[in-house]
Amino acid sequence: MKLALALGGVAIGVAAVVYGGADDSPGLQLLGVLLVVGAATFGIRAARRR
Repeated sequence: MKLALALGGVAIGVAAVVYGGADDSPGLQLLGVLLVVGAATFGIRAARRR
């Protein structure tokens, strides 16, 4: 379940980066990158504990 949440967070983060790039919004791109990094870290920690 936690891995699915992490994958969802990565997908939303990637979408934010892509949309921020199309809209020329550096703030949205930064939030997207932070979301991807956070979700990936969360997913890796969940996988290691498993």
